[in-house]
Amino acid sequence: MAKKKKDGEETIVDVQSAYSKTEQYVEDNSKVILIIGAILVVLFAGYFAVTRLYLQPKNEEGMELLWKAEYWFEIDSLEKALYGDESYYGFEYIAEEYGNTQAGELASYYTGIIYMEAGDFDRAIYYLERADLSDQMLGAVSRGAIGDCYVELGNMSKALKYYERAVSHSDNPLTAPLYLKKAALVHEDLGQADKALKNYRKIKEKFGESKEAKNIESYIARVGG
Repeated sequence: MAKKKKDGEETIVDVQSAYSKTEQYVEDNSKVILIIGAILVVLFAGYFAVTRLYLQPKNEEGMELLWKAEYWFEIDSLEKALYGDESYYGFEYIAEEYGNTQAGELASYYTGIIYMEAGDFDRAIYYLERADLSDQMLGAVSRGAIGDCYVELGNMSKALKYYERAVSHSDNPLTAPLYLKKAALVHEDLGQADKALKNYRKIKEKFGESKEAKNIESYIARVGG
């Protein structure tokens, strides 16, 4: 038994009765609970089976295909990196065929970057959004690159959203001040001087050694800081 006060008087709460109601509910719904439990077991088993028997080998296969396209990318042979040749696949093929793997996401990133360099911003966004990379650098750059594409397309509100995502993804001293500054410039374009000032001050205070901080005082003064 347990007691609680009600209207100045003590009343008795029957804890045993509460437990009994719970037990009765479980008993009345035991078949449903068992069915749900069985479904969850099957779903989890299926997930691990797919991951272990299908996705892992497919990812390894995709990773083995990436090396030649990455080499072409590094030497600025971007058309070959994108489309491949008669002997090797390019990033676009790997992105499409291995899209649900880490290899596919990495290929999607490279594909998006190449299309962005070529000025095909809509297609670049399509591939970059598929590159859900957790790496601190690449993850930030992929989100920031989408922001760059939206700037080129004149959609400043979406550009701002992706610059902010790039900053929140990683506060490393290479990408964070870069996208803080790009976001601040968009804030200025949208007439949001106070928000731009906040970004400029953060660059000065937290990333004072970065390239973006070298002339940051002029930006602060420009927005009235």
